[in-house]
Amino acid sequence: MSSLGDFIAGLPKAELHVHHVGSASPRIVSELAARHPGTVPADLDELREFFEFRDFAHFIEVYLAVVDLVRTPDDVRMLTYEVAREMATSQSLRYAELTCTPYTSVRPDRDDLGMPIEAYTEALEDARVAAERDFGLVLRWIYDIPGESGIPAADATLTYALDHAPEALVGFGLGGPEIGVPRPQFQPHFDAARAAGLHAVPHAGETTGPETVWDAIRHLGAVRIGHGTSSAADPELLAHLAAEQITLEVCPSSNIATRAIATLSDHPLVEFVRAGVPVTINSDDPPMFGTTLNAEYAIAADLLSLSTEGVADLARGAVRASFAPPDVQSRILGEIDAYVSEAYDAG
Repeated sequence: MSSLGDFIAGLPKAELHVHHVGSASPRIVSELAARHPGTVPADLDELREFFEFRDFAHFIEVYLAVVDLVRTPDDVRMLTYEVAREMATSQSLRYAELTCTPYTSVRPDRDDLGMPIEAYTEALEDARVAAERDFGLVLRWIYDIPGESGIPAADATLTYALDHAPEALVGFGLGGPEIGVPRPQFQPHFDAARAAGLHAVPHAGETTGPETVWDAIRHLGAVRIGHGTSSAADPELLAHLAAEQITLEVCPSSNIATRAIATLSDHPLVEFVRAGVPVTINSDDPPMFGTTLNAEYAIAADLLSLSTEGVADLARGAVRASFAPPDVQSRILGEIDAYVSEAYDAG
C-alpha cells in the first residue's frame, strides 16, 4: 500500500449514519433535474457549482431542492440504486444503513404532492435487492421522523414503519433541527417502534447540549446516537455511554458544516475514544458537505493518530455496531481481516 489514503480507499467498510436523499451526488441530481425541469439545473457543471458547500443555509437549500426532485416511485428507485452504486464502487462499502424520511416523499399534508407509501416502499426494496445483486452492497433502512414537522410527521412515520414496513427496515430515527424540538415529545412513537422490534437511533447533541443526549437515552431508548457531539461536555454522560456501550455516530465534516464544532482540531472524537465510548465514522450527507466516507476515515485517522490497523479497527467497530444479520457481519469482518493481511503482505 503506497499510503494510508490508498489503504482507506480499498478497506471494506460499513456506514451507519448516512441520509438517503442527502447522498445524491451531482450526477444523480442531474438525472432527476432532467426528469423534472425547473429550479435545479440539469447541467452537470452548473450542478457541481450549486453543490459547492458555502454554509449551512446553503446546505438546507440544496437538500430541499433535491427532496423536491424526488417525486415518483421511479425517482426513489433510481436515486437509491445509484447511491448504492457510488457507495460500493467509490467507497468500498459492503453494508449501509440509509436513513430515509418517507414523510417528505409521501407528503400526507399536501394533496398535490407525494406518492403512496406502498409505492415508496416498493421502490426502496426493488433498489435494495438490485444493489445487493449488482454491487454486493447490503442495504438496510432507518425511518426518520423530520422533527421540524412535529407530531403529525411522527404519527405518519410510525404508521409507515409499523403498517407498511419494508423488509429491510431495522431502525427508527429522529432528525431535523434539535433546537425547539424536544426529544421527550416523541417517546410514545419510539416506545411503539421499539416494541415492534426496531432499534432507536435518534440524532441528539449536535447543536444542543448533553441534556438532549440524555433525553434520547432516557425517553427514546437510544441504542446509538446520531452525532452526540456535545456529550464530551458531560463526564457523567461519557461514562454512561461507555458503560452501556451506546455508540456515537460521528460525522466530523458535518459537525464543522453545521458549526457544531469550530475546527477539526476541536472535535471531541479523541475524548470519546479515550473515555471508552464506542464510535463509528460516517459521512452524513456526503456530496452536500463536500466529503466522502473515505475522507471522513482519513480525518479520523489524523485526529486519533491511527495506523492502518487502527483504521481497520474503526471499520470493524462499525460492522459490530450495525444491525446487519450475524452472517453479514461475519462475512464483512472476514473481508476486513483478509484485506489487512493482504496489505501487510504487499507492504
